[in-house]
Amino acid sequence: QVQLVESGGGLVQAGGSLRLSCAASRRRLRINVMGWYRQAPGKQRELVASVTSGSSTNYVDSVKGRFTISRDNAQNTVYLQMNSLKPDDTAVYYCHAEAVIFGIRYDYWGQGTQVTVSS
Repeated sequence: QVQLVESGGGLVQAGGSLRLSCAASRRRLRINVMGWYRQAPGKQRELVASVTSGSSTNYVDSVKGRFTISRDNAQNTVYLQMNSLKPDDTAVYYCHAEAVIFGIRYDYWGQGTQVTVSS
């Protein structure tokens, strides 16, 4: 069993910054992709950013230039640096990890951390 433990959410004013962290409980697990999703009230969950084990990154258009995703492969930890936050960024942010074990894909999710941006 793998757990993803998130931290770093909170309340911030528009224009401010937050940094989210997510660590997998099994350090030796080979994780292919780690990323962050978010879900605002009444909206579908959307991918915010992802990073592969080779450090290739992907961002949703609305956060490009403001958010930066990074990871520490040795620690199976992923970070999301969020700058110039906007009220539209308010959501519950979920950490996600995709691993392949003996040819079977597994998806793991964190419990979610609330990010609230006030105007």
